[in-house]
Amino acid sequence: MTKADIVQAVYSKLGGFSKKESADLVDLVFETMKETLGRGEKIKVSGFGNFVLRDKRKRQGRNPQTGEPIVITERRVLSFKASQLLKQALNPKG
Repeated sequence: MTKADIVQAVYSKLGGFSKKESADLVDLVFETMKETLGRGEKIKVSGFGNFVLRDKRKRQGRNPQTGEPIVITERRVLSFKASQLLKQALNPKG
């Protein structure tokens, strides 16, 4: 699913908004999420899951092609943990 698909879903399911307004709403949600994560805050979406930004330390690694040791720089990574409700919806008990 692309961002355009999300905009189309908002436009068709909510009604009352133009396509441009629907696109602006979707952009605002994503921009708010980026800003929140950029400040180091968690995002908790009830019934969906949690988005958390974590800092990874600098560490030793290897170039897979040459086997040469390299240093992997420190960086921030985004992790997502699905809620129990989402897990149950994706894995219904048959």
